[in-house]
Amino acid sequence: MKFIKLDLLTLLISLFLFASCENTATIGLEVDPSIAIKGTLIDTVTISSRTVAEDVPTTVGAARYPLGYLKDVVFGSTESSISLSVNLPYDAYDFGTTPVLDSAILVLNYGGEFYGDSTATYSIQVNELAVNLSRETTFPATKNYPTFTPILGTKTGRLYPTTPFKVTDIVAGKADTMRTATPQLRIKLDPAFVQNKIINAGATALKTNGSFGRHLGGFKISINKSASTGNGGLAFFEFTDAKSELALYYKKTNSTTTSATDTVNVSFPVASIVAATIAHDYTGTPVATQLSNPTTQYPVTYLQPLGGVRNKISFPYLAKFTENVGKVVVNKAELVIDVSAGSDPIPYGPSPRLSLYRYDIAERRQNVPDNDNYSQDSSGDPRALGEVFGGYYNAITRQYVFVVTSYIQDLLDKKTIDYGTFLAPIPKTEFETYPSIATGARSVIGSFKKNPAAGDNVMKLNIYYTKIN
Repeated sequence: MKFIKLDLLTLLISLFLFASCENTATIGLEVDPSIAIKGTLIDTVTISSRTVAEDVPTTVGAARYPLGYLKDVVFGSTESSISLSVNLPYDAYDFGTTPVLDSAILVLNYGGEFYGDSTATYSIQVNELAVNLSRETTFPATKNYPTFTPILGTKTGRLYPTTPFKVTDIVAGKADTMRTATPQLRIKLDPAFVQNKIINAGATALKTNGSFGRHLGGFKISINKSASTGNGGLAFFEFTDAKSELALYYKKTNSTTTSATDTVNVSFPVASIVAATIAHDYTGTPVATQLSNPTTQYPVTYLQPLGGVRNKISFPYLAKFTENVGKVVVNKAELVIDVSAGSDPIPYGPSPRLSLYRYDIAERRQNVPDNDNYSQDSSGDPRALGEVFGGYYNAITRQYVFVVTSYIQDLLDKKTIDYGTFLAPIPKTEFETYPSIATGARSVIGSFKKNPAAGDNVMKLNIYYTKIN
């Protein structure tokens, strides 16, 4: 009897379930058109873009420092020198008894960046600084550091920013050894100057880095334009480790056997303060024309690092979008920027990456919410996208694309006011909102056009949205 009751109960439940479904094949397939979510694309939002002068960058604490002279028919000329000082190997350094210099070499470690013509001939010179670099308080890129007239060293030839270098190390009491060093520029300095200024400096000057800095302010490395060939280029050097140095090779009397001599190799590392002096000359260029006509919209605009030029963009009629369409949810928004055709002949390739940032009410540079990632200085925005934010140059499409969904949503909702939105070139490896001196690549980009023809190079904003009640 128990089994009969259980079977009857199961049969009744099954009949009830099947009766509740008219057609199981339609489950999940039909959606009421009145409540369906539909996405609409608009790509005709007006964008205003202007070439504007970049703020003067500070040159302390940069990832890399530029040295060179570059001529560009579009951007004019750019010239950059590097000023640096060196520290003692250690406090109260003693050169020993009757030290005599063999050679002195200023070693500059390449930083993995080069922009321009690497096949050109470059003439580089070194002068003694006439100021104590460690006593300077500000280091704007426009600041020129005076030097004494005598040239202490020169190097003329091609630059090899990616070629490892063979170096001979002196080992006391053993045979010299050869090793492979990182790519570096090596400039021999005047032995008489180094002997008199450094080796014969005396105990007081060699007591601390402070006293040594007062005795020897440092060195300035610059380009002799008249002795260089071609359109030139910009090499970048990094000073974050001990690979950059003033290397001295000298002999001294052996401390135990006065008739014998020791050969010594000692390193004076580059100090923490390094500065660059950067100058742009736009005379007679289209960049100068645009800077002189700030209210005119041109078919192309210009971007250049090293305190050059950036783009100020705006969306002047974005507010009218919601007035005409109503309240919307932005499913995705993309800022698409074309590189102008023919603007990047070899060796003037476009910037590998652009930054996109905004001004706040005090005209301080801020990340847009789509790129406002958590950091020690910011709590971040939960909508930040990380690498998906974009800004990298695509060599196939010849475009830069930024995903700015949250930024456009905030502008539409008036949660954020557009006090200024900016584009600027930056290194591929570091995102920076402040003017970068760690890269030399520039870009020429298209501007907004309401009805672009096939092949036009433009800037446009794609907004995929859903209208809500």
